[in-house]
Amino acid sequence: MRLDHYEIVAPIAAGGMGEVYRARDTKLGRDVPFKVLPEIFAADGDRLSRFQREAQILAALNHPNIAHIYGVCESGDVRGIVMELIEGETLQHRLKRGRLPLHDALEIARQIAEALEAAHERDIIHRDLKPGNIMLAPEGSAAKVKVLDFGLAKSIDSRAPDVNFSNSPTLMTAGPTQDNVLLGTAAYMSPEQIRLQAAGEQSDIWAFGCVLYEMLTGHQAFTGETVTDLMGGILRIEPDWKAL
Repeated sequence: MRLDHYEIVAPIAAGGMGEVYRARDTKLGRDVPFKVLPEIFAADGDRLSRFQREAQILAALNHPNIAHIYGVCESGDVRGIVMELIEGETLQHRLKRGRLPLHDALEIARQIAEALEAAHERDIIHRDLKPGNIMLAPEGSAAKVKVLDFGLAKSIDSRAPDVNFSNSPTLMTAGPTQDNVLLGTAAYMSPEQIRLQAAGEQSDIWAFGCVLYEMLTGHQAFTGETVTDLMGGILRIEPDWKAL
């Protein structure tokens, strides 16, 4: 399969923001992740325009802890983004082996915070910060942490509530795994997002705190058997601070 000058090599992952493939840039001779966006972008010119504008802003960030966007590609009815290829594992995958040593957790947290600060200075909000969107590069890399999908959640529809499940970039995945995806994302939602209020910098800071708690304890700050239980817990229950 070929899209413009990108030759699709193999699938990497699939989620609400689309399917991600490993592709070969035949012009520059390098491998890149190519994310094919949901059909909703191709069908709505306004949303596609907003996404393209935000992609330009994100590309200009050029921060060592934010995965770089190389460009937007259009080929026929297919729309996608070309990103920096980051080898390593996600923080979500690392946490399956248990909590992190204090030094490692604090160093990762520092780099995540620097990524958030750089984006917030440009009025870019992530809205979906979670371990699955944080990549840990191999030892010896210049930047140990890369934050993925920065701001892409916002570009889905800047006028819609942040927790519109039919439009959410992370939650719109259909199929038998939808409940697990929903639970995984809801655990990092801020109270204002749950209340369908506008997300801001404080929403990213809340999610950052949840991620830091999980790195230090090995389990999520908020849990529940259902999405309703989980969201209710975020609004009413304190995390187990004794676990720290």
